[in-house]
Amino acid sequence: MEPTEPPNRPARPPAEPERRDWTDGHVAHWEPVLPGFDPLVEGAVTRMKKLSVHLRRVREQSLADFGLERHEYDTLHRLAGLGGSAAPSELARELDLAPAAVAGRLDALEKRGLVRRVRSGADRHRVVVEFADAGRETWRGVTEVLGREERRLLGVLDRDELTLLNGLLRRVMLAEEGPGPQ
Repeated sequence: MEPTEPPNRPARPPAEPERRDWTDGHVAHWEPVLPGFDPLVEGAVTRMKKLSVHLRRVREQSLADFGLERHEYDTLHRLAGLGGSAAPSELARELDLAPAAVAGRLDALEKRGLVRRVRSGADRHRVVVEFADAGRETWRGVTEVLGREERRLLGVLDRDELTLLNGLLRRVMLAEEGPGPQ
């Protein structure tokens, strides 16, 4: 006797066909053309590139909307990472720039009211750069726009899938950061 489903059990809905994205068409186009083509590698690399380009566009639009140049945002972002207050030499190290280059950036940001230079309370000869209210608000605004888009895109994954994705990308990055071809 063959097993049968109980009569009161609802039938399973048919599986939804897998949706295709732009990269699927790209891979299908190049697979017959290139010898040694690996569609899985090409699909992963192309999707990562397209995602990176998309997020860069979102960031650039957000910078434009908030009236910032990329180097200005980078400086504000590093300042935020240092707790919102730092010596110019600390910012220079964080940005991997010469102190004179950072001084020019700080001059421009100070003129716009985004940062201020103040004398250190501990050492009156030392200058500290800190956020002005407008600078902190501007930095947060740009950061929130990008964060919303990142959450929108990755929000299609559950926590377990995000954990898996992070682990897989970490392995790829460790290969990139490790020794090159022998």
